[in-house]
Amino acid sequence: MKPTLVFDWNGTLLDDADALLKTINAILGRFGRPDIDMPTFREQCELPLSVLYRSVGMSEGEAAIVDSDGSAIFHDTYEPLASKADLRKGARCILEAARQQAVSTIVLSSYIVDPLRSQIRRLGLDDCVNEVLAFESRATQFKSMSKGERLRLYMQANNLKPESTFIIGDMPVETDIARDLGLISISITGGFVSESRLQAAQPDYIIHDHHELLPILQRHGFFRNA
Repeated sequence: MKPTLVFDWNGTLLDDADALLKTINAILGRFGRPDIDMPTFREQCELPLSVLYRSVGMSEGEAAIVDSDGSAIFHDTYEPLASKADLRKGARCILEAARQQAVSTIVLSSYIVDPLRSQIRRLGLDDCVNEVLAFESRATQFKSMSKGERLRLYMQANNLKPESTFIIGDMPVETDIARDLGLISISITGGFVSESRLQAAQPDYIIHDHHELLPILQRHGFFRNA
C-alpha cells in the first residue's frame, strides 16, 4: 500500500508569507491603516482574509470593499508578488521523491485553480502533482465547497485510505481536516501562522521544513528506499 500526500499550497509548499504580508500592508495603506509586521500577521492570520482585515483594525465596510469585485484589490496586488516566490526549503526534494515512488500527491488549497496551476507550471512541478483541489474562480472563493469537504469527496471517489493519507499544512485548518477525516496531520512552521498556534491545534507532527517530512513517512513504513 502506498501513502497519499495532501499538501496545502500557500505558505506550505510555496514560500509566499512575505508576499501575502506585503499585500495585506498595501491594502491597509489604502485605508490609512498602519502596516503590521510578520509576528502580528502570523498571530492574526485567518481565512477568509476578511477576518484578518477586521482583526487588524479595518471596519466591516472597508473589509467588504476589499472583498467586493472578486477581491480584485487583493489579487491584483498579491499575484505579481507570488509569481516571484520560490518553493519552501525541501519541498522540491519531497515532491520529487514522491514522484519517483509513484506516490499520489494532491494540492489542497483555499486559492483558485487556474493561478495555482500556473504557479505549479512555473516551478516545474507538473510531473510531481497528481491533482489540484481548490476554488474554481474568484467569484466562488470561500463561497463554495470547503477544503475539508472537497478532500472528503475526492477520497471517497478514489478510495483513499485515511490511515495512509498525510495532510501537510501551515495553518490549524489542516489539522482540523485531519481530525475530521481520520488523517495523519503534519504542521509546518514558517508559513502564515505562528508555531504556538500550530501547537495549540495539536497536530500529529510539527516540522520546520520539508526535509523533516521524509523521516516521518519512513516511520510509518513508507519511502523506505527514498
